[in-house]
Amino acid sequence: MSQYSGKIVFYEGKCFTGRKLEICSDCDNFQDRGFMNRVNSVRVESGAFVCFDHPDFKGQQYILEHGEYPEFQRWNAHNDHMGSCKPIRMHGEHYRMELFEGDNFSGQCVELCDDCPFLQARGLTKNCINSIKVYGDGAWVLYEEPNYRGRMYVVERGNYCTHMEWQAENPNIQSIRRVANYF
Repeated sequence: MSQYSGKIVFYEGKCFTGRKLEICSDCDNFQDRGFMNRVNSVRVESGAFVCFDHPDFKGQQYILEHGEYPEFQRWNAHNDHMGSCKPIRMHGEHYRMELFEGDNFSGQCVELCDDCPFLQARGLTKNCINSIKVYGDGAWVLYEEPNYRGRMYVVERGNYCTHMEWQAENPNIQSIRRVANYF
């Protein structure tokens, strides 16, 4: 089953207080909907979303899955800025990806079908991933540090020839997990 939407509610105050903004699809600028960029709590009622600290899907990415986030530290943010979001495109439950150390699918390759808290334990000699092929149905979150920590990036089905195509500043990726989508 293809699932392209969900529902997320942003609140200006902590613990779901203050003005709120409900989103069910892509929103490239919260201010265009009369909502300032201050977000202190979030409820994801269905689906999974990638949120950005700037408008136009730019800046730091945060992956928010089904659940409640009563304060911005719960989604690993360092401040309460949020400017845009979009649902993560979930197509089903089949996950598979190939990771390449070089650009354009060159160099050492590792295939994943499940979460990996430390990529070097899977045989990669470096912590650099420069290109990726995502197969199957699910979306993945790439993390710059082991154990699902640090800056994060979402990749969905498709080919990514360089790390810049998933908006990374550098190719350092050390852990990866699947996006679990609960409706």
